[in-house]
Parts: sequence; C-alpha cells; structure tokens
Amino acid sequence: MSTSGLIEGPDGKPRCFWYGGKDDYLTYHDAEWGRPVSNDTRLFEKICLEGFQSGLSWLTILRKRDNFRAAFAGFDIDAVAAFGEDDIERLVTDAGIIRHRGKIRSTINNAHRAIELRREFGSLAAYFWDFEPGPDQRPRTLDYDTLRTLATTETSTAISKDLKKRGWSFVGPTTVYAFMQAMGMVNDHIEGCCVRAVCENERRAFVRPSRNS
Repeated sequence: MSTSGLIEGPDGKPRCFWYGGKDDYLTYHDAEWGRPVSNDTRLFEKICLEGFQSGLSWLTILRKRDNFRAAFAGFDIDAVAAFGEDDIERLVTDAGIIRHRGKIRSTINNAHRAIELRREFGSLAAYFWDFEPGPDQRPRTLDYDTLRTLATTETSTAISKDLKKRGWSFVGPTTVYAFMQAMGMVNDHIEGCCVRAVCENERRAFVRPSRNS
C-alpha cells in the first residue's frame, strides 16, 4: 500500500486500502459500502451487524452475514421483535453467527425500538437520513490520514446519544459511524479510489426519505 491509502485491485484500478486484496471484501467495497440505502430492513441489518462487529473484524461479520440473515429472519424488524427466550437459546448455540448473548438480546431489543422509531418517523430511513451531515461538517479532502482519524464524528455521537436515549443498545459513536459509512450517509472512499465518484453520483441522485412520507 502506498502512502495514499490506495491499493491496486485485480483489474488494475486503485481501491481503498482496507479491502486488502480479499475477494469478499472487494465485492463489498465496490458494490455496497458507501452506496446510499433507504430500505428499512437493510438499514436494520447494517446497524445490528455493526453492533455484532464490536471487538471483531468486519471481515468476520461479512463472511457470516448469510448465516446471520438466516438466524435473524432476514432482519425483518417485526419478525425479530417477536423473538422470545427459545429463539435466544437457539441463537446462542448457532455456530454460524457470533454467539454473544448480550448482542443477541440487543438485536431483539433494538427491533422493538426500531418499530417505535418507524411509528414516529414513518421509517428508519427518514430518522437516520435526517442526521446527514452537511458539506461543512465533512473533511475537505478524504485522504488516508483523514480516514484513519474518523472513528467518530459529531454526527455519529449525536445519533448514538439519541438512540441510547430511546433505549437502543450496542450503538456507541464508533459503531454508529461505521454504520453511517456502510449505509452511504457519508462517502468515505479515499480520494483516487475508483469507486468514490460512483458513490458520489449515487448520493447526488438519491432521494432522501422524509418524515412520515
């Protein structure tokens, strides 16, 4: 990797350093990370998986994502909210996922809290996108050194604080910022990455969901 934070992919194009030459990361980097999302099920999945990732590598979670989807009813919010103690016991014995009882209970709790948000705002998307930082709150240049310092921001701290006030768990500022990156609320592909402009064009064309729309 050069000091630019870019590495060359198999097609000769420059990509963000964190993809690390791994095929599964390549697909995630190119086709998903930083692309704007408005689907509530996918948003719920992303924030839950970021919570499971805490203390682990994202690659571990990514490689288990299909197992997580099978275990958590595709992250359908209403279905997960209906999980009971039998489901918790089933999940803590499921070797295909991260068998952390606290994080499993948190996912079920957060489904209940997501229903409350959906009732208040019309959708999870409307709630989260309302926090989108303006250009004046973003770095002028997104280079390697800048990206390494962006573990948390004022926006991720504000979202984390509000979610916790509403009863959510495993949603600290670092987890929330990773979620913001993954859902495309911010475009943190490094300058020069072959996907950065693609994501920016998608963000430019993206229709932000509005409250109770």
